[in-house]
Parts: sequence; C-alpha cells; structure tokens
Amino acid sequence: MSFSVSTRGDVCIVEVEGQLIVGNRQELKQKILDELEKGTRKVLVDFARTGYIDSSGLGVLVSLAKKIREMGGDLRLANLNDDLQTLFELTKLDTLFQISETRERALENF
Repeated sequence: MSFSVSTRGDVCIVEVEGQLIVGNRQELKQKILDELEKGTRKVLVDFARTGYIDSSGLGVLVSLAKKIREMGGDLRLANLNDDLQTLFELTKLDTLFQISETRERALENF
C-alpha cells in the first residue's frame, strides 16, 4: 500500500495504491490532514489503483469528508472500480461523496 500526493491548481490529489484497510487508514488520514494544515480545501482521492476498501477505510473517508466540509472544503472521489462502486452504493456512501469516473472529470467539476 502506498499513497502519493500531488497538486493540480488548488486541488490536492491523493492516489491510493493497493488496499485501504485498518492497517494503513491512519496514514491516509494523516496525509490529508497535513494538506489541510497547509491550507488545502479541495481534496480528490483517486482510487484508480485500489482494489479493496474495508469498513475502517470507509470510516476514515467519512470522517475526513466531515472535517473538510466543516472547514469549508470538499472531498471527492474518482476512479472506483466496479466492486468499489457497488460498495459505495450498498452503503449509501455514494450519496455522501461526489464520485467521478475519471480524475479529469472530477477536476473539471471542482
């Protein structure tokens, strides 16, 4: 599992590679919190290279979304594979997050 952080304009892009699970969710959370401390308010999490997210991974995304919204920002998701898209629909989290099919579409809509 690895995370890479880049910026396009005023949007912080976090790429998640591998699985987002209980063992690494805090690392993702800390990377995004560090960006918020720098003044970032628009965060895009790109799951193009992610195969699995467990319940703790979903939980950290929900808590980050809440915190970012409280700060006047927005957390969006992109590139969910079919299994992850189904997971977000079954848990109704597709109503909490704006989910785009591609990174480019997500960036256009910010």
